[in-house]
Amino acid sequence: MEVIGMNSLNDLKNAASRFVQLMGEKKVFAFRGSMGSGKTTFIKSVCKELGIGEQITSPSFSLINEYTSPGGNPVYHFDCYRLKNIKEAYDIGAEEYFYSGNICFIEWPEIIEDLLPPDTVNVTVAVKENGERELTLDR
Repeated sequence: MEVIGMNSLNDLKNAASRFVQLMGEKKVFAFRGSMGSGKTTFIKSVCKELGIGEQITSPSFSLINEYTSPGGNPVYHFDCYRLKNIKEAYDIGAEEYFYSGNICFIEWPEIIEDLLPPDTVNVTVAVKENGERELTLDR
């Protein structure tokens, strides 16, 4: 288990850089945390650290956003908040993305737990009383 702390938005770049170092060969990351905890903001920063030059936006309405890494590989960003059940995830082919060998960042993974690969890294974003964020990676 690894913990990354962020005292303010000024720490975001360093935290994202540390996260990229910790990713290693892992490809699927399930982000958990309350509404407004900063999951999307952090994923945007990680994508920038990965060298993705295109605009990173929240997939709240599209469910999946696809970006291109500098090496030409896709990076998938999911927001499963609006999914009503696991069948909807099957309908959009979520399982194919998760087992594609490409990086997948998944927000609100709770409804699709059964589709996630066994080596998925769980990332919990917690907001402390003083507003600081703490990311815990459970590998």
